[in-house]
Amino acid sequence: MEIQPAGAAVAPTLETDEWELIVAEQDYVVLMGPPPRRTRGPGAVPSTAQPGVEDLTIERHTLTEAGRSDLERDPRTRAVAAAMPMTLIEPMDGDDSAEPQSGPTWGVEAVGATNSPFDGTGVTVAVLDTGIDPNHDAFTGVTLERKNFTTESDDDLNGHGTHCAGTVFGQDLNGLRIGVARSVDKALIGKVLGQGGGTSLTIAEAIQWAVAEGAHVISMSLGIDFPGYVDDLVNNQGLNVNPATSIALAEYRRNTNLFNAVADAVNAQGPFGDGTVIVAASGNESERPEYEIAVAPPAAGIGLIACGALQQGAAGLGVASFSNTEVDVSAPGVNVVSARRGGGTVALNGTSMATPHVAGVAALWAQKLLDVQGGVDSDVLSAQVLARADTTALAPEFGYDDVGQGLVQAPAA
Repeated sequence: MEIQPAGAAVAPTLETDEWELIVAEQDYVVLMGPPPRRTRGPGAVPSTAQPGVEDLTIERHTLTEAGRSDLERDPRTRAVAAAMPMTLIEPMDGDDSAEPQSGPTWGVEAVGATNSPFDGTGVTVAVLDTGIDPNHDAFTGVTLERKNFTTESDDDLNGHGTHCAGTVFGQDLNGLRIGVARSVDKALIGKVLGQGGGTSLTIAEAIQWAVAEGAHVISMSLGIDFPGYVDDLVNNQGLNVNPATSIALAEYRRNTNLFNAVADAVNAQGPFGDGTVIVAASGNESERPEYEIAVAPPAAGIGLIACGALQQGAAGLGVASFSNTEVDVSAPGVNVVSARRGGGTVALNGTSMATPHVAGVAALWAQKLLDVQGGVDSDVLSAQVLARADTTALAPEFGYDDVGQGLVQAPAA
């Protein structure tokens, strides 16, 4: 994949009414592929063949509504979507006193990492988040390859990315094990969220970069800021709330299609031994038992693994009150202790904390596939992560929409 420069903006005129204003100037993410393949005659290829990620380009355009329609009719176009704002799936404070001072965290133990002979050796993982604190003791000895997709400092100014990375591959801290796959050789750290968040464009670009750099697993604890997009249309574009919401819903669907297309391209590489799986947080918008909210993009995309959060309870592991529904799999997400920006550890709650547990387990399965098959098929890796999940440790009242296949489990010998 390659990135093309932005097209020229179309300035609105004073005579433009509010509806024309919003469709006259929009920044779009355009995913372009090769021309349709021949399925008959000389040079024919199977109709089921999908373009790989290397066959696609991400283009940035400022388009009128007519220009967007023209691109959507182009047979090379895989997706056209507005560059919607993306934001952290904001975590909540946990209880630091709930964890032991040594040994594994409850999350690392719950997913079976302590009993697995695999530790992530030979596997490359990517964390697309707020960056990382590269000087934290949890990352000593890990090769960190960083790329900044924001306009601010390369380092993590929030702490979210540092915490997530610690759960995926962090080293032990004074006898406390925080990392699921603590012998990962190389970590790709994409800073995609700054103080003002990011966009679906930067996320698509970062996925492209991570795949090109050889990531076997990509972890993303972020989501579309739908209310923020509506507010922008109302406050900055001058629309009233009804057309603003309608436009936002349309672009929400287009962004879901965008991440579906990106995931399809990533998964198409799998049979060639260099596959990647994308793990994403489902979101923290639910308030159980009052109401539940469905998973949002990018986790809602087909081909990504959407993660829900679990918490400890007297009858077993239950669904966290904030965890969104319609997930693929679940992992510990309450009182998760991991690396704190600036040093030490901190406990946080959120599906953001569950997602790196799943990514770490996926890294262990990737190592097993590398050992057994010599390569990683993304479909096989995804199937192992989902199929080996288990419901034994869950409280009896769980629903499959809330936990997916169940609690992820690391590979045994």
